[in-house]
Amino acid sequence: MIKWWWIRHGPTHHKGLVGWSDIAADLSNVTALKRLQAHLPEDGLVISSDLQRCVSTADRIQGARIRLPHNDKLREFNFGDWELRNASDIAKEYPELSKKYWSSPGKAAPPNGESWNQAAKRVCSAVDEISAEHQGKNIIAVGHFGVILTQLQRAAKMPASSAISFQIDNLSITRIEYLGGNDWRVLGVNCKP
Repeated sequence: MIKWWWIRHGPTHHKGLVGWSDIAADLSNVTALKRLQAHLPEDGLVISSDLQRCVSTADRIQGARIRLPHNDKLREFNFGDWELRNASDIAKEYPELSKKYWSSPGKAAPPNGESWNQAAKRVCSAVDEISAEHQGKNIIAVGHFGVILTQLQRAAKMPASSAISFQIDNLSITRIEYLGGNDWRVLGVNCKP
């Protein structure tokens, strides 16, 4: 069994879609970070996406825990031409594609970006590799909204259209256990210590 402790990075305060842009996180909420650090298992292995908002959040909650190398497969969805743009502008310029992308996530992708299915495949391959290397461990993974949703979808065996409806706040914990084979269990979503 492997226990995954997914942490969403600190807020960026950007109003548009932030995917692969390397924007810093606001880590001024010291109280929340200290509570989060104290709540996480002491024997956990800490890993993050390679984007600075995750790296810096992981730095703040690591404590004495062992740090694994940053992993670019744990990046947020690649929003392509929609990157850093707000949803209303995207909906005006790409009405059909935007509607399909958000209401029926799966194959639809932003121009020069990736679909839900492509992103989920990328993230799942990283999670599988990490799980195989660190069996029986607690993995504290600092990631992104979409990344966490792909793992919630996988663990609960739900369609992407259901997973996308979950709220994943900044500095929240989503706990998922890998039981072996194709068996996963969701223990908590969007928990704040």
